[in-house]
Amino acid sequence: MTSIYEFKTRTLSGKETDLSAYRGKVLVIVNTASQCGLTPQYADLQKLYEQYHAQGLEILGFPCNQFGGQEPGSNEEVAEFCQVNYGVTFPMFEKIDVNGPEAHPLYRYLKQQAPLEGSEDNGIQWNFTKFVVDREGRVVKRFEPGVQPMEMESEIRRLL
Repeated sequence: MTSIYEFKTRTLSGKETDLSAYRGKVLVIVNTASQCGLTPQYADLQKLYEQYHAQGLEILGFPCNQFGGQEPGSNEEVAEFCQVNYGVTFPMFEKIDVNGPEAHPLYRYLKQQAPLEGSEDNGIQWNFTKFVVDREGRVVKRFEPGVQPMEMESEIRRLL
């Protein structure tokens, strides 16, 4: 794959989605978990979405259970948790693997395009690793889990 727009995935409700639907948008792609110390990042991700969605920002959440089993629920449970606890309205997708032999092809691509400095495999280190993609579909920046979503705001504004 040579473009972010060539990937397909499924929403939490099981609907197949072609990422080309997001062509021309600035994207934040993030692996999420509901039972993680970083889970409160959902609140600021939602805040960014509300603030910049009309200008072309999309946040795409990908639940993952690979880190400490912190996303054990079904897709339906994930959807309910995100809505009830954080009022999430940005698109959320089916649970996926982000590392290892079963890693979703999208995440293989993201890691290749924005390698982790000092890492041989560019692996995702934990929940809430965030990738920013420009309007042309290029992965421009990788933010590690400890970076709070609001710390990405200047980068998002620059791309919008």
